[in-house]
Amino acid sequence: MAYEYEFLTVNLDDRLAEVVIDNPPINLMTPQLYQELRGLCAELEVDENLSVVLFKSANPDFFIAHFDVKAILDFPTDEEPKREEELNPFHQMCEQVRTMDKVTIAQIEGRVGGGGSEFVSSMDMRFGVIDRTIINQMEVPIGILPGGSGTQRLPRLIGLGRAMEVVLGGGDLDAKTAERWGYLNRVFEADEVEDWVLNFAKRIAGFPIHAVRLAKAAVLNSDMPLEEGLKEEAFLFAQLLRTPDAQTQMKQFLELGGQTKEGELRVADLSAELKIEK
Repeated sequence: MAYEYEFLTVNLDDRLAEVVIDNPPINLMTPQLYQELRGLCAELEVDENLSVVLFKSANPDFFIAHFDVKAILDFPTDEEPKREEELNPFHQMCEQVRTMDKVTIAQIEGRVGGGGSEFVSSMDMRFGVIDRTIINQMEVPIGILPGGSGTQRLPRLIGLGRAMEVVLGGGDLDAKTAERWGYLNRVFEADEVEDWVLNFAKRIAGFPIHAVRLAKAAVLNSDMPLEEGLKEEAFLFAQLLRTPDAQTQMKQFLELGGQTKEGELRVADLSAELKIEK
């Protein structure tokens, strides 16, 4: 599949897609960038060759600044608002990112705010840089609210009280606090983040593709009532057990030293040594 965009560069490496956002000078989410992100997410969702998507920025100071305020000022306001039965397009895009059967990762090295923060908070994992990564929801100070899923996603991600602080305060959330609160998975020094995140993404992309996809689905089912989630987990486990990859990988694991003292003391490295037949 060919990915061709003006503000997005997509680099493919086997089952990993690396997406670089580049809309100078601040990676503002203009309507044009937004439409490209929508188109990209739709393409990624149906690409059967991929298992991991890594989003990053060409700009070290901005991942995505926020949605274009000038564009928001042009939104229609001549009719009374009504509650819609369907998700709006921005919400649909964020839900595509959250639910697609690819692992979605954000490498956030600078600022991410407003709709950009809502976009990355829809991803499976986020990694940042100490003293550089900043999260900000700047909507309430300018008279609106986070309308791209922030009021719903942030409480689920960092808790109700902390979400209130971020949304209502309109202040900057630094990298270490964002990590402690659960917005960021981990934070790194500036010269460490690139190698660690890329190696991590490649590690996942090297695992059996069906195991990655169904494991993500199983974790997402944690929003179900516990008993329902456990039943679904058992079903997905049984599905994977019947795949050729599972049988091959488990036998290879044992051959390489799994379930021996030496092997189990280095089980993370041993797991990465398993070879997948393609």
